[in-house]
Amino acid sequence: MKNQEFYNHKKPRKLLDQMRDVMRFEGLCFLYREDLYRRIKRFIFFHDKKHPNVMGESEVEAFLTWLSVEKTVSKSTQNQAFNALIFLYRGVLKMPLEGRIEDVRSQRLPIVVSKEETQRVLNAMSGPIQLMAKLLYGSGLRLMECILLRIKDIDFEINGIRVHSGKGDKDRLVPLPESVNPTLKIHLERVKLIHEHDLAKGYGEVYLPHALDRKYPHAGKEWGWQYVFPSTFPRPYSSFT
Repeated sequence: MKNQEFYNHKKPRKLLDQMRDVMRFEGLCFLYREDLYRRIKRFIFFHDKKHPNVMGESEVEAFLTWLSVEKTVSKSTQNQAFNALIFLYRGVLKMPLEGRIEDVRSQRLPIVVSKEETQRVLNAMSGPIQLMAKLLYGSGLRLMECILLRIKDIDFEINGIRVHSGKGDKDRLVPLPESVNPTLKIHLERVKLIHEHDLAKGYGEVYLPHALDRKYPHAGKEWGWQYVFPSTFPRPYSSFT
C-alpha cells in the first residue's frame, strides 16, 4: 500500500530529463542531443524559465524574432533553433505547434557589385590575371573552369567557350565576350610561343582527361590541348615576343 501511495505521488520527471529520454530513444548522436538541449534551454531562459507546456506559437515567434533582430544570428542558426523547438513540442510534450509561426527571419540580401565598381576592380589588374577576371565576369565561367580552360575549347567564330565536365559533370556552352577577343588572341599568340619554347626543350606536354593519353599518345603536346593560362606565365610578355 505504501509503495502504491509512493508511486501515485512521486514527482514527475523534469522536462530536460524527458528530453534526454526521447533523444536516446530516437537514437540521436551525443553532439546533436547536446545541441538540441542547449537551444531548448535558451528558449526557456528567454521566457524567464516558464514551462514550455504553458507557452505556444506566440512565444516561439518572439524567441525566433529576438534571435534574428537582437542577436542577428544567421538564417541557418534560426532554422536550427526552430527545428529544436519543433522537436520539443512534437516529440517531447506531444503538443505540436499547430499555428503558423510568423517570426521575423533575417533575409540577408546578396552583395551586388555595380558595373562601375567592377570596372574599377578590373582596371586595377593587369596581364593574364586581368584577362581571366574579365572572362569570369563576362562569360560566367567558374574559377576552376577558367584555370583549366584548353585552347581547343575557345571558338572565336561563334563567340563561345565549351566547358567540359563542369558542375554536376555536365558540358555546356558559355558566351565569349567580344570585348576580350582582341586581348585574348594576343594572349594566345604569346602562349603559343611559350609552348613552342617548351617543346624545343623536350617539354610542353599537358595532362589529358579520361585516359586519352593512352589512346592518343602524342595529343598531350598538341596545341589544341594546351591550357589557355599556363601555370607559370612570364612577366613581362615581351620575354617571348
